[in-house]
Amino acid sequence: MTDAVIPLLDVRQLGNIPAVPFPLPSPSAPGSSRLDARGRPLRDLRISVTDRCNFRCSYCMPKEVFDKHYQFLPHRDLLSFEEITRLASIFAGLGVQKLRITGGEPLLRRNIEALIAQLAALRTPEGQPLDLTLTTNGSLLARKARALKDAGLQRVTVSLDALDDTIFRRMNDVDFPVADVLHGIDTAMAVGLAPVKVNMVVKRGTNDDQILPMARHFRGTGVTLRFIEFMDVGMSNGWRMDEVLPSSEVLARLRQDVDLVPLAPTVEGETATRWAYADGSGEIGLISSVTQAFCGDCNRARLSTEGQLYTCLFASQGHDLRALLRGRGESPARSDEEISAALGALWGRRADRYSELRASLPASEPGSARRVEMHYIGG
Repeated sequence: MTDAVIPLLDVRQLGNIPAVPFPLPSPSAPGSSRLDARGRPLRDLRISVTDRCNFRCSYCMPKEVFDKHYQFLPHRDLLSFEEITRLASIFAGLGVQKLRITGGEPLLRRNIEALIAQLAALRTPEGQPLDLTLTTNGSLLARKARALKDAGLQRVTVSLDALDDTIFRRMNDVDFPVADVLHGIDTAMAVGLAPVKVNMVVKRGTNDDQILPMARHFRGTGVTLRFIEFMDVGMSNGWRMDEVLPSSEVLARLRQDVDLVPLAPTVEGETATRWAYADGSGEIGLISSVTQAFCGDCNRARLSTEGQLYTCLFASQGHDLRALLRGRGESPARSDEEISAALGALWGRRADRYSELRASLPASEPGSARRVEMHYIGG
């Protein structure tokens, strides 16, 4: 028996500094769309506030890689709350309407409520508040929910991969009980962080027997349960195509148990296909990023915890926005107008479509390029 070798590349140090156009372009009219090379607008910014997590889920942060010796980013390298807010404001001027706070586990970032309050005060050029939400594993949600709501957070999404406690403890690999996550969900609902969404990553042979129990548990509660295909994010999770349970099979299992009717998308670029229970008791979602790529209308950018911007979840290299904020070497710190121009030009060149290209690759070779790890930029 041979030991498994998991190739890792520290992509945290590979960011290029985006070029600032000269002369600066004339400001766009408020509300005008910034389109990338494939005609996709910039609408959604996902902000990672920490690369740390207190779970060790095998599909994200397997314990054999992220052990006690793993070097997480030092605090001095992280963007401050003021720097995050400044960038979010600039992105809002470029068309971003939604901010999602992610990690790692974002509730591990000290005083996260202060950042939420700063972001909640931002407005679009038209004067509208941004859609502000957060994704969490739920472990700290019960104790944090009220403070987050009071600070201005609107909704939460909770990652939960099994209802069975034994399976859940095995998947989070730190022996954390499912009851505590369920309590966090209930608390979030009680304080008004609703509608709550629950994301379940489905791995064939690992937790696919939890599909129906999860659906039955959350049906009629006001919680929207979403099933996510196991993705080849990063290089450390041992992804294999034979562990992907296609959303079509998930749907078939659900329809053996309950009547479902399709729903229309609610917003442009929505990742989930939506299905309602025919009796009106709620809905479920299917995120089919492996078998049904949705690159064509992807409008999301991702900001890492120390200021690297990624224009695709499967990117191998970021763009160093921290250097624009603070300066680096002979490159000076830049003004908001200069950063906005650099980001506008960067987005205009974006042509990412990894999930579409994946389908043309051999099943055993989903892509040879090193990709950024999920814990580093969120999902």
